[in-house]
Amino acid sequence: MVDARELLNHTLDVVSVLDEDGTVLYETPSVAHLLGYEHETLVGETIFEYIHPEDRDLVAELFQEIKERPEDDHERVEFRMRHADGAWVWVESIGAPRPEPESTHVVVSTRDVTERKRKERRLEKFSGIVSHDLRNPLNVAEGRLALAMEECDSEHLEHVQRALDRMEHLIDDTLALARQGRTAADPEPVALPALIDRCWQMVDTEAATLRQEVDGSVRGDPESLKQLFENLIRNAINHGGDGVTVRVGRIDDTGLFFEDDGPGIPEPVRDRVTEPGYTTTSDGTGFGLAIVEEIVEGHGWSLSIAESDMGDTGARFEMRGVEFVRD
Repeated sequence: MVDARELLNHTLDVVSVLDEDGTVLYETPSVAHLLGYEHETLVGETIFEYIHPEDRDLVAELFQEIKERPEDDHERVEFRMRHADGAWVWVESIGAPRPEPESTHVVVSTRDVTERKRKERRLEKFSGIVSHDLRNPLNVAEGRLALAMEECDSEHLEHVQRALDRMEHLIDDTLALARQGRTAADPEPVALPALIDRCWQMVDTEAATLRQEVDGSVRGDPESLKQLFENLIRNAINHGGDGVTVRVGRIDDTGLFFEDDGPGIPEPVRDRVTEPGYTTTSDGTGFGLAIVEEIVEGHGWSLSIAESDMGDTGARFEMRGVEFVRD
C-alpha cells in the first residue's frame, strides 16, 4: 500500500499543516517549486509573515473563521505570497480545520494562480477598452441618429438603427464573455427552481412553455448562473419560435439538462455552436452559447450538446459535474 505522506511529497500543490496561530507545522517539498524555499524552511515560521501586507488581514480573518467550522467545511481564497527571490506570487489556497485533542490545526492546499491572475488583468483591460472606447462613439452615433430621424423620414435611417442595435448587443455580449474569467470565484448555494423562474420572466417568453422538473440547490455564482439560463432560454426561443417548449431537469446526482422541442442542432455543427461569433441567424451575435460554455467550464462542469428527448427534433444541453447542495 502506498504511504499517504509519500503521495503528498510528490504533489504539485503545496500541502501545509498550520497550528491555531498560523505557525507552519508541516509542508510538502513542492514548496520549492511554488515559492522557491527549500523543504521545511518555513516550518516553525508564521505563515502570515509571508503574505502580502494588502492581503494579510483578509487571510488572517478567514483563518480564524475556518477554525470554527465543521471539519468537512472548506474555504477558498486568493492572495499574494512572497517568493524566495523577493517577488510576489498569486496563489489560491483551500483550507479546512482538523480538530486535535488540545487545539485545532488547519490543513491548507495551495497552488500557483499567477498566470490566471495575469489573464484576468488582461481581460479587465480589454473590457475597459470595449466598454469605453467603443460604447462612447456608439452613443454619439445613436444620439445623432435620433436627431436625424426627427428631421427627416428615410428608410435608410431604419437600417442604421438596426446596425447600431446590433453593435450594442455585440458590445454587451463581448463584455459578458470576457468577464467569465472570474466565474464562480465565490460560489454559494443557489436554489434552482427560483433561479429558473426568474430567468424565464426576464426573457420574452409569452407564447413559450416551461416544464421545470428540477429541484434543490447547486453551488455556483448566482449572477453567472442567471446569465447561463437566460442565454439558453433566449437560444431556444430564437431558434424554436415563440411557441417552443423548454424542459429543465436533473441527470442523476451530478448533472442538469436543458432541452427544447425546436429544430435542434445538426450533429456536424454541435462542436461549432459554442465558438464565439458562430451564428446561423442574421440578427444573432454568435456569443450566447459561447458565454454558456464559459460559465459551465468556469464552474468546473462540462457541457455536451445532444438531441432532445422531447420528440423528433430539439436541442439538449447537458451539464455534468454539478455540485448539488442538500437543502
